[in-house]
Amino acid sequence: MASPLALFFLLLLLHRPLFSTANVHKLNLLRSELLSDPTLQNDPAPTLFFEVTKPIELPKTKPCTQLVLQHDFGYTYGKAPVFAKYTPPSHCPSQTYSRIVLEWKATCKGRQFDRIFGVWLGGVELLRSCTAEPRPNGIVWSVEKDITRYYSLLQNSQTLAVYIGNLIDKTYTGIYHVNISIHFYPAEKSLNYNYEKKLGNLASGYHSWADLILPISRNLPLNDGLWFKIQNSTDTQWKVFDVPQNVYRAVLEVYVSFHENDEFWYSNAPNEYIAANNLSGTPGNGPFREVVVSLDGEVVGAVWPFTVIFTGGVNPLLWRPITAIGSYDLPSYDIEITPFLGKILDGKSHKFGFSVTSALNVWYVDANLHLWLDKQSMKTEGGLLKHSSLPLVVSLVSDFKGLNGTFLTRVGRSVSSTGWVKSSYGNITTNAIQDFHYSNTMVMRNDANTQIVSQKIHFNDTLHIRPPSSSAYSMSSNKKFPLYLYTDYLDQANETYKLVTNVELGFIEKKSASAGSQLSGSSVRNLQNAEGNMVVKNNLVASGLGSTQQVYRYDGGKSCYFRNISSSNYTILYDKVRSTCGQKPESNLDFGLSRLWPFGAQRNFPGPLFT
Repeated sequence: MASPLALFFLLLLLHRPLFSTANVHKLNLLRSELLSDPTLQNDPAPTLFFEVTKPIELPKTKPCTQLVLQHDFGYTYGKAPVFAKYTPPSHCPSQTYSRIVLEWKATCKGRQFDRIFGVWLGGVELLRSCTAEPRPNGIVWSVEKDITRYYSLLQNSQTLAVYIGNLIDKTYTGIYHVNISIHFYPAEKSLNYNYEKKLGNLASGYHSWADLILPISRNLPLNDGLWFKIQNSTDTQWKVFDVPQNVYRAVLEVYVSFHENDEFWYSNAPNEYIAANNLSGTPGNGPFREVVVSLDGEVVGAVWPFTVIFTGGVNPLLWRPITAIGSYDLPSYDIEITPFLGKILDGKSHKFGFSVTSALNVWYVDANLHLWLDKQSMKTEGGLLKHSSLPLVVSLVSDFKGLNGTFLTRVGRSVSSTGWVKSSYGNITTNAIQDFHYSNTMVMRNDANTQIVSQKIHFNDTLHIRPPSSSAYSMSSNKKFPLYLYTDYLDQANETYKLVTNVELGFIEKKSASAGSQLSGSSVRNLQNAEGNMVVKNNLVASGLGSTQQVYRYDGGKSCYFRNISSSNYTILYDKVRSTCGQKPESNLDFGLSRLWPFGAQRNFPGPLFT
């Protein structure tokens, strides 16, 4: 997100958006104007904002709740995080938990930008999120996240750090009042939860939480958050680390968010278009980005991130009260490091590096290294058998005349690694594969006052584990991130213009696992359409409309969840929820979001976006 102070002074000079700026970025420059929100200002009650997602499956036991932070975030921009001391719950009758949930609760009243924030425990990031934008009469929102995978971290006293870069002045008055709690759910006695992690069962060792989690983040004390800031395409941030010598598995969990000139990276024009039209201040480098992860200088994996839209992004009225997918709980991404254990089990220090292909300022990246320890051995051994990380395959076709044109970008990458680890389990071979495919079609019309983006990201991870004398294990995750974005600037004379926006967003994932003849799997299909318009006169919002429709489907075999919801200008029009399997849910969208184009706007790309 752009600096609030820079935006404030810039808007004093602007009477209307710059014609030389691509349309999505015009909306970003107008962010503070859109905060005036002309709709329903006289509603006396605070508004509940929320993200549509599957509720966390909880045991029937009563949780032991611990309030770990209560703080009011006012003028915190560029300052140190807020710290609190965390200690494991001593008041809980059980010290064995089947589920641990982090709960963020917040209220805010007045006027404020959307603010990115992070929550770290012992330097390990637990939550990356975006604040909701408040209303004059106040808002409330909460985020619940399953943090059971951090079980071992939560067993020891740690320092909790929370950073929100907020700014308070005469115009931006919203203070974020925050409570953070952790709920520990004791294991049900009727179930055999093996949280002692007794060795001898390889499957449980690969599916349960790690024994040790190392922070791959900036060190305390510091100003701002604990994430690394990547400023451009040549910037690489490094973190030195050491691992115990009895590790038998390692997974790097990467957190990513994008801001300022790259907040809408998927809409950035190619540099040749910017140069040909003598555009200044227009974000470029094209619409493709990837986070590249290296170990001691060698590429070991990549992240092609989901296109999170923050609560003030594109048009803030779209995300009230239903926020954009992932904006309250940004996804993290796992990279299997096990094939490389032979390189880092030498008792020496090593380093992870992070860079972003074609990056502009600024990307926030950090990671958590999850380690599984062989408790029957003081030292494990390993070796890298094969590793392949080919350069990106990039295709760009540009066809433009003046400010109007069409751009097609296609990118592909594959990273494959095979290595062995010898532990008390025997000699185990691990093969990890990442396959990526990307396409982006961008259209500029009406001297770039109309911009249309259609993008698809395919992000596939596969893991094969071969023990010495038993059946092989396999796990795979197939992700699809479709995006359609339409923005139109219509000059209506007399210092008045109209902004028309439409966003189609999807997070689709299929997971599968096999162990011998046993198979399991799950799928998530989360689809969202948001459309709106806004009339701005003399730099003030005169009228506006925002509506959102969303369908969320989860199928885990024995566990299912479905929600079909629609809102318009803060009002829920319908909300249908089912949590049983075996029934085909009704859906007004039913993956047919393409028919919901706003205000007569016509789509330029054949076929359905969500397939």
